[in-house]
Amino acid sequence: MKKQAHRGAQIIDLMMLVIDVTKGMQTQSAECLVIGQIACQKLVVVLNKMDLLAEGKRQAAIDKMTKKMQKTLENTKFRGAPIIPVAAKPGGPEAPETEAPQGISELIELLTSQISIPMRDPSGPFLMSVDHCFSIKGQGTVMTGTILSGSISLGDSVEIPALKVVKKVKSMQMFHMPVTSAMQGDRLGICVTQFDPKLLERGLVCAPESLHTVYAALISVEKIPYFRGPLQTKAKFHITVGHETVMGRLMFFSPSPESFDHEPVLDTFDFSQEYLFQEQYLCKDLAPAATGSGQANEKAGQASEGLCPRQQWALVEFEKPVTCPRLCLVIGSRLDADIHTNMCRLAFHGVLLHGLEDKNYAESLLPRLRVYKLKHKHGFVERVINDYSVIGRSLFKKETNIQLFVGLKVHLSTGELGIIDSSFGQSGKFKINIPGTVEYMFDENSVTLEHGSGQGQSEGGLSPESKKILTPALKKRSRASRGEVAKQEEGVERPEPTQHVTLSLSFKRYVFDTHKHIVQSP
Repeated sequence: MKKQAHRGAQIIDLMMLVIDVTKGMQTQSAECLVIGQIACQKLVVVLNKMDLLAEGKRQAAIDKMTKKMQKTLENTKFRGAPIIPVAAKPGGPEAPETEAPQGISELIELLTSQISIPMRDPSGPFLMSVDHCFSIKGQGTVMTGTILSGSISLGDSVEIPALKVVKKVKSMQMFHMPVTSAMQGDRLGICVTQFDPKLLERGLVCAPESLHTVYAALISVEKIPYFRGPLQTKAKFHITVGHETVMGRLMFFSPSPESFDHEPVLDTFDFSQEYLFQEQYLCKDLAPAATGSGQANEKAGQASEGLCPRQQWALVEFEKPVTCPRLCLVIGSRLDADIHTNMCRLAFHGVLLHGLEDKNYAESLLPRLRVYKLKHKHGFVERVINDYSVIGRSLFKKETNIQLFVGLKVHLSTGELGIIDSSFGQSGKFKINIPGTVEYMFDENSVTLEHGSGQGQSEGGLSPESKKILTPALKKRSRASRGEVAKQEEGVERPEPTQHVTLSLSFKRYVFDTHKHIVQSP
């Protein structure tokens, strides 16, 4: 039932939420309400089985349940929605047909007052949602459903895209009446010949070649607040897209931090922009607080100062290809969770912005997707060679190819900006050049490097303050015996100086860059 509700979410104009008045809201009822918030604008709540309530206490029980439902709807878009009691089948399914339904005429009157006829547009490619498919002897195979877009006429060709089959329309009916044409919003039965109805239970029928099969997709993402737990990159979810539900693996990403507050773009995806990789979907209860730990920020997704972006996206890789229109609704769920637990299984929703139609999309299309990871490495200045060169350590592992990092900028905690020049020995140490004229501003923990402001300008190289910090360590090392120096050059760690000069290296790597280039911001 839940999968059917998901699939129907594409074509809901008004939702009728049926509640057992003797039980109240159940897990599936709550999930249907969540789908309603995503997919439609109007709701009517029906309290069914009122005949099972004791006659003397019936009205009091109905009033109590009505108040509960009003409270449930209070924080949703359906606040103030009408609530009506009925008994659709008094006595239950085994009761005789002579038992008249209760409250149905009032329900029909209410629905009539709530429903408005939406604007219909016959233009655009034909697309129909099929919910039944059956054969009629001597006639052919009938597909019934609702036209989502466009129009169709007798004799037109239609495609069943999931099967790559094209058939000609032999006849059409609306509510058992033959018609020669139909348009968006119409309920329609299409008869075709030489097609096995067992091949299509539910799905889509469209104008030939108007829909495409996709192996992956870029979607906008919004977490459903009732879902417990994080949405993590590499996690698998049931993905309902169009009229199919398949398993899919996700990778979340956001705008670059400086664009977190930009206005969301709802119907397109811009491949020219850069995006920040996220280990999980960012929301306020999961965003990291502002700390000095680059590793903490990197692991949590690098949301700066606890801020969350106004828009987030995901790459969804389907376990099997799906056929769906662009800009269709996408719902991610954990349908394998126990329905009897008090837990929402619906995790997120969004819109399909771009489908990846090439089976080899990882090589042909993903390199266009400029998603990057921010990397932060920290190390120490081990010793000074001269006023313009230092030796660093603990930034790289012994086996790291330091040549990949040559030319990158590193910041010294004393304010200087250095450039990685070369490796030094075989233990992961490296040489740093301190170039040109620099300016330095000291605070308690770190230094910001600025050019041209005239605050403490030096001729270049290490500043006098930096030399003072490093000098005691130099003197201490100068007293070491020759044997100790030899051991140190072989990579044996020396006693740490009282005050460290730390190094920080920040860069980014693009997730889908086959060459694994390392890039630093100017």
